[in-house]
Amino acid sequence: MIDLPEAFVRTTVEREGESGAAWLAELPGIVGELPTRWGCVPDGAVLHGGVGVVVPVRRAADGDTAVLKVSFPHPGNVHEPDAFAVWGGRGAVLLRERDDDRFAMLLERAGTSTLAELADGDELVAVAGWINRRLAVPAPPGLPRLREQADAWEEQLRKDAAGLSHRLPPYVVDEALATVRELARAQPDILVHGDLHARNILRARRESWLAVDPKGYAGDPAYDGGTLLKAYAVSLRAADDLPKAVDQALDVFAESAELDRERVRRWAQLHLVQAAFWGRRHGFRRARRGPQLDRILQCADFLAELLTEPHPS
Repeated sequence: MIDLPEAFVRTTVEREGESGAAWLAELPGIVGELPTRWGCVPDGAVLHGGVGVVVPVRRAADGDTAVLKVSFPHPGNVHEPDAFAVWGGRGAVLLRERDDDRFAMLLERAGTSTLAELADGDELVAVAGWINRRLAVPAPPGLPRLREQADAWEEQLRKDAAGLSHRLPPYVVDEALATVRELARAQPDILVHGDLHARNILRARRESWLAVDPKGYAGDPAYDGGTLLKAYAVSLRAADDLPKAVDQALDVFAESAELDRERVRRWAQLHLVQAAFWGRRHGFRRARRGPQLDRILQCADFLAELLTEPHPS
């Protein structure tokens, strides 16, 4: 029987309530049974992310290392194994086994160090762009299409702009709405990660870097440029020349990913506007309230405005 990390138990119950508590009660049994079924033995302490646990294991037949990942049952986690199956190890960890009913996978074991820990500046953005390019392959039928979310995005943007207390100028919200109309509704059927940021890219051996924790969407690869730059924006706050740093990040990512810079900029601007509103409604994992949340929101507001072009005179 495993001991679940206290922090993971606490945050799961806070976020999911009774359903989270019920799942946590079943989790030790799941983690105890699946390695045996898949011919593995535990090989390290239980780790955790935001929505699941990761157990290092070793395959009894050949001694190869792997990890058992079990996630909280949620619609956002349904297509993670599908994405891994399509990539087949191209830019992402290999999927070895899956149990979809239990939201469980046996995955190739990468390192524990993330791109966020080992790189910064141009190197971080260039590696993320390279991973983005590696993951951009034709998406099979059955994966959720990002274009199907466009109507909901527009509705939420309009509702938030009218109903929340915020400092975003109208022209900033207008550009985000234009991106939804002009880019979000007509996206290609390309497999995208869906939550690409530096903490979801791990140092590895088979390839230098491998992606983890995909959502498994079909859409515009530049969408993931937006998710990367939204997460990276917090690191840019300390830059001596923030506009120059943002321009440089856009240039480096677009070149490394072989994407149109303007599309990446527009997706990043939309993501930051959405984040500015989301934070006002829900807070963020790193700050639910208080001065730290205020600082993050100020940063999101400023960067959303900075990424809006052309600026009104």
